[in-house]
Amino acid sequence: MNWLQILLLLVAAYLLIAYYIRERGLFKDHVMFFGPILAIKTERVGFFDWFQKFRRPLRVYATLGVLLVVVVSAFMTLALLLAVPQYLVHTPEPTGIYDPRNLLAIPGVNQAIPITAAVVLGLLLTIVIHEFGHAILARVEDMRVKSMGLLIAVVPIGAFVEPEEEDVEAAKGMPKIRMFGAGITNNIVFGLACFAAMFLLVGMATPLAVPLVQGVYQDYPAADAGIPGYSVITSINGVPVASQEEVSAAMEEMRPGETVTLTAEKDGVESTYTLTLDEWPKELGGDRDTGFMGVYYYNAPAVKEHIGNIADLGLLAPLYLTIAPIDAFIQGNSQQLGILLTDTPEQIAWEEPFPLFWGTVHLLFWTGWFNLLVGMFNAIPIVPLDGGYMMKEGVERFFERRGWSQYAQRVVASISGFVTVMLILLITMPMIVAAVRFVLTMG
Repeated sequence: MNWLQILLLLVAAYLLIAYYIRERGLFKDHVMFFGPILAIKTERVGFFDWFQKFRRPLRVYATLGVLLVVVVSAFMTLALLLAVPQYLVHTPEPTGIYDPRNLLAIPGVNQAIPITAAVVLGLLLTIVIHEFGHAILARVEDMRVKSMGLLIAVVPIGAFVEPEEEDVEAAKGMPKIRMFGAGITNNIVFGLACFAAMFLLVGMATPLAVPLVQGVYQDYPAADAGIPGYSVITSINGVPVASQEEVSAAMEEMRPGETVTLTAEKDGVESTYTLTLDEWPKELGGDRDTGFMGVYYYNAPAVKEHIGNIADLGLLAPLYLTIAPIDAFIQGNSQQLGILLTDTPEQIAWEEPFPLFWGTVHLLFWTGWFNLLVGMFNAIPIVPLDGGYMMKEGVERFFERRGWSQYAQRVVASISGFVTVMLILLITMPMIVAAVRFVLTMG
């Protein structure tokens, strides 16, 4: 089943359920529809009042968060300004990461986002963390919260907290800016914390020297014999082996042209293969006189060292990891980071420090990944994003103090409109250029 079939099935199931709920009038007090979007809401929000007891530290946190959001907003805007001209000159083809389906952050449709429990839970946590930030700061700044809920369009696409509109309109300056920035601040802080915890956990895992065949070289004995990737070599000529070193030792006395019987296990099933050894290719050390099977192993110690090097980047490490799903699921896992994202055969080459270890790592990765990207995207100064509302309030207060209020809306609209155009160009250029090329070739 391809991605389009999955998407169509999800859409069909969602529309049937939504139609049934709407026609039967079910859950009237808790379900609303905004076009095709279903909103599930509750007015039981009194627990947010509890946070008013921590008004001072939360205001300090939110004020620091505003500074953080301003920096992130400037970074995202600058990134757009630098990227768009490059796209205009060197527009990529709409394939791989530029494939239209990868514009949709829908697990199972976007090639870089698999459907796993860690992905779904991480996405839901991100939404809740974001909206709770708004609600908590609304109460801290004496804005009442009317309701909260979840937005669904096939999959959960967002959550919302509904403050009293008159309270929001009455709020001015920093209280309002802190409230709008709280969701972004929560996302970024929580995302960084998740990545830090993930690095700490991976540091607890012990790499093993298991002879795990990661792959085979084409047109060499292992490929000709049909040895599958991600199988574990268990014996050579009937002699048990338990590590890559033992395999190398067993191969020391064997020469090109000799026949080797190799037993390998995959998915709990052992299979035996017969190989006629070849000479070592020049690219891999052609001066060796031992025979060459044509396999290469998964190197867990090297992967752990690589992850440690990423962690050493400090605050830049999470930014580096934002591309990990693209590399792992679209570009062939060249960075060997797929083990952080989902269950892989490589896990057999690691000693887990506790049960459900890798599931915890995956949850921390995806929760950190979604939080960081949602926070950074929402910081873009476009209304109706949070960053746009923060920019709007800041511009209005700045112009108001100088008696230029009549120009504030024009400036806000200009900034928001310009950045919106840049974002749309960045997203659509590969498809526009491909369509133009197609039309030209047809002519």
